Amino acid sequence: MNYSDTQMNANILRAVEEMGFEVMTPIQEQAIPVLLEGRDVIGQAQTGTGKTAAFAIPMIERINPQIRKPQGIILCPTRELAMQAAEEIRKLARYMHGIKVLPVYGGQDIGRQIRALSQGVQIIVGTPGRVMDHLRRHTIKTGEIKMIVLDEADEMLNMGFREDIETVLKDMPEEHQMALFSATMPQAILDITGTYQKDAVFVKVTPKEVTVAAIKQAYYRVAKKDKMDAICRLLDYYQPVRSLVFCNTKRMVDEMTGTLKDRGYEAEGLHGDLSQNQRDTVMNLFRNGRCGILVATDVAARGIDVSGVDAVFNYDIPEDIEYYVHRIGRTGRAGKAGRSFTLISGREIFKIRDIERICHTTIRERKLPTAKDVVRVKSGKLFEQAMEVMENRELDSFKRSISNAVEEHDFSVLDLAAAFMQMSMGDEPKEIQEEKPFFERSRSDQGRRGSERRGNERRGIEGRTGRSRKSFEERDRNRKSFDGKDRSGFGGRKSDMRVKKRNNLGKSGEIVEKAVKLRKNHLSEKR
Repeated sequence: MNYSDTQMNANILRAVEEMGFEVMTPIQEQAIPVLLEGRDVIGQAQTGTGKTAAFAIPMIERINPQIRKPQGIILCPTRELAMQAAEEIRKLARYMHGIKVLPVYGGQDIGRQIRALSQGVQIIVGTPGRVMDHLRRHTIKTGEIKMIVLDEADEMLNMGFREDIETVLKDMPEEHQMALFSATMPQAILDITGTYQKDAVFVKVTPKEVTVAAIKQAYYRVAKKDKMDAICRLLDYYQPVRSLVFCNTKRMVDEMTGTLKDRGYEAEGLHGDLSQNQRDTVMNLFRNGRCGILVATDVAARGIDVSGVDAVFNYDIPEDIEYYVHRIGRTGRAGKAGRSFTLISGREIFKIRDIERICHTTIRERKLPTAKDVVRVKSGKLFEQAMEVMENRELDSFKRSISNAVEEHDFSVLDLAAAFMQMSMGDEPKEIQEEKPFFERSRSDQGRRGSERRGNERRGIEGRTGRSRKSFEERDRNRKSFDGKDRSGFGGRKSDMRVKKRNNLGKSGEIVEKAVKLRKNHLSEKR
């Protein structure tokens, strides 16, 4: 459905068209008409599916610009998500004169927020804790609230905001509209909807719709020790302008960031140990294009919504499969093309199969680009840059310098150009050995070990049991000397077993006889 096919305000439609959107996403197509009717909504959809516009457009429609008091509240799990949502709502309300949007969150001077609220704000986007603080101070008054939205509700509950959310919801006027959006629907979410919503309409975007076709998904079999080289190989070959690299641990984020910087890449790390100022600095560098690679953990990346991400790299497969969709959803936004690359080793192939089954998607196996492929791509880009400089710059002084150097040192211009090219591109990368599939590797290794064991036995060398032919011969001699009989070989072992069996039967017979005697004695005493 196109936005123009709806009955939305012409000023909102103008803003949407200027943002470059024409066709609604599945969650927008389902949620916007229901919210415009004034009904409560439960929306199940992942990050990156257009949820913000799904609830922001109906909220803006209901705002009365003449009333300079809060009329809509949106709760978000993180300050980053609150700031991003507020910015997108401002863009949608650009031509709705008189509507003001304010983000409120912890870590910012509350006095500054109070002054902004006193000047008249209709839409508040904030974290649960800071919104609750303002309600306690009576700097946010709820008398005119018409609509409240819980965005990323499952994340807010995971972060321990349930009491804060319920405190905010209890302060809402009796007549209001409520929308809740969540990637998953645990029991805690259902409890909130059952208590605070009335006849809510459930809308859902299935995982198949979430993993959009615009994202090309691939995985590569790489030994753990070669994963860092593989990431660099993919970065050099595909040359994304802006990319995200996900690791499962903070330590790995720090190690990877340091290694990428050492190799000349513009990279920054993001994880939970960073202060809020450090997080803001890293995100500003990434958004402004001064840092092309952001290495992050899943927890630190919650709420990050950066447009223009060309590729997502899974250095580690996420421990929670649902996070795979969250990760790759950072690229391929708004119908644009995107790529996701996942590195696996050993048994991790089974995790890929689980992701495909649970997320209803297909991840294709790919071969890593060869060293020659990388040289070809990098040299091609270098030639393009050189051609552009040749066409647009004055190079006479540089030509004279090169001519003088060639005459003075007696080498060719071709040799000099090759040297400049090597200085720019660096050494040719080494080939990365592709890891064999786990099941193939185990069969081949098993066959190799079996042939080695048989060869060892023929040569009298210790095999898997750690016993040589000599040790078996010594055992047989010991058996023969024990009773003067030859008990070596299979027949000897068999006769030993018979003797042992007779001995065991003899012992058991003695035990039975003793038991019978005891029983008879006991009965005679009783009589």
